[in-house]
Amino acid sequence: MNRPLLWMLGSIVVLGLLITTMAGVNFSSQTTSADGQPPIVLYCAASNRAVMEAIRERYQDEYNREIQIQYGPSQTLLSSVDVSGAGDLFLPADDSYLKLAKQKGLIREILPIADMQVVVAVRRQDADNIQSLDDLLSDSVKLVQASPETAAVGKLVQQTLQQSGQWDDVSGATVAYRATVTEVASDIVVGAADAGFVYDAVLHTYPDLVAVELPALKPAVSRVAVGVIDQSKHPTAALHFARYVSAKDRGLIQYDQQGFRTAGHDVWADVPELSVFAGSMLRPAIEDTIAAFESREGVTVNRVYNGCGILVAQMQAGQHPDAYFACDQEFMNQVHDLFPQPVQVSQNELVILVQKGNPHNIGSLKDLAREGLRVGIGHEKQCAMGWITQNTFREGGVQEEIMPNVTVQTPTGDMLVNQLQTGSLDAAVAYLSNAAGAGEFLDAVQITGIECSTAVQPWAVNKESSHPETASRLFQKICSAESQEIFAAEGFRWRLESDEIR
Repeated sequence: MNRPLLWMLGSIVVLGLLITTMAGVNFSSQTTSADGQPPIVLYCAASNRAVMEAIRERYQDEYNREIQIQYGPSQTLLSSVDVSGAGDLFLPADDSYLKLAKQKGLIREILPIADMQVVVAVRRQDADNIQSLDDLLSDSVKLVQASPETAAVGKLVQQTLQQSGQWDDVSGATVAYRATVTEVASDIVVGAADAGFVYDAVLHTYPDLVAVELPALKPAVSRVAVGVIDQSKHPTAALHFARYVSAKDRGLIQYDQQGFRTAGHDVWADVPELSVFAGSMLRPAIEDTIAAFESREGVTVNRVYNGCGILVAQMQAGQHPDAYFACDQEFMNQVHDLFPQPVQVSQNELVILVQKGNPHNIGSLKDLAREGLRVGIGHEKQCAMGWITQNTFREGGVQEEIMPNVTVQTPTGDMLVNQLQTGSLDAAVAYLSNAAGAGEFLDAVQITGIECSTAVQPWAVNKESSHPETASRLFQKICSAESQEIFAAEGFRWRLESDEIR
């Protein structure tokens, strides 16, 4: 059969699958579970069928909620999500489809699951005959592939071999293209083909076939993940099932048994509880975002806001949160053993806060040394703000002059703002963000020429957290465009690049 005809037939198959998939979703959306709850609709790659059926059975027994699954080629499923706008979850064979779907605005959260390696599948008795990519080019070998236009494995093989300059030869030796990876394996089982490219995990359900790993295919690894569809009408329920699938003591047990390569991930909890420590100054920037995350995910986030010196002391005494959002890098460094991979998210500047109209005509740090002024600052041992303030005083050469005027040292900046508003202070050194909500009462005088007066806020997840993926999704929510707008409104500057978000 000539190549153009093969591609034409493949296109007809893809169209038929797309129509079937969309029809199935439309039908399922009209049904409900036995307990009256609407079912969760999952678009799932054919390569994950065996493992997903086992997970679905266990989940439905445990939670009495129906999961309806449409299986098919990854590209066809993506087209269904795009065209229909229906469904709750999308699980392709490779996360490149999820990245594409996210770019299109079709997907919100993404939960990683496992890896699959591309191998050559052959019948057990033929394994010795295929030891290299060149062996597949022999006229005596009938080679089949999954279509790069529809299936993740086909696209991955094409991309990998194009990079090594071997694709044209392999494509020329291919006798047929199939819509899914399971069709490739079935062809080999029945003798319609001698060899084909498949994922190693797929062969778990084909005992008569063996995998041959070739050096040329070593880079061909698919990362399996599940995404929550943006238009899902049941996002909290969808996330519940997605967490179940990706939990190392629930769904990943099945993935391990089916030959997938898994690592890390969360411990299962019906309602996960995250513990987050954060510097007090960050509260107005993140509180609403955390509350929205709790509502959508169906989780509980126990947050503790305080001066970072106090938080560090609590952690050193044995309280280990899942995540820590520090007011400055120095207070992350002090617990580096718990949080080895921090990322710098935002920055905040120290300013001199004065009453509206600046009645004492304060223009610089030196002015705070004037006789009779009542000055408030942060406590050096209890908060990052106080520690940075003392460094700023020292670098500016004014520490000895100002400190006799300091009447108050507090663990948080908002306490200084309150005392300024009541008139018990004439000036305070605090963060610009502390004045964000008090513009009608206070003015801010910039501190110039002293680099250490800028604090940098890092975020990190505890290396021993039981819910690292949930904490990671919370961080992604904190890094969203909507959240960045809140940071800006509260006086912070955003500094994290998008490729650093994880």
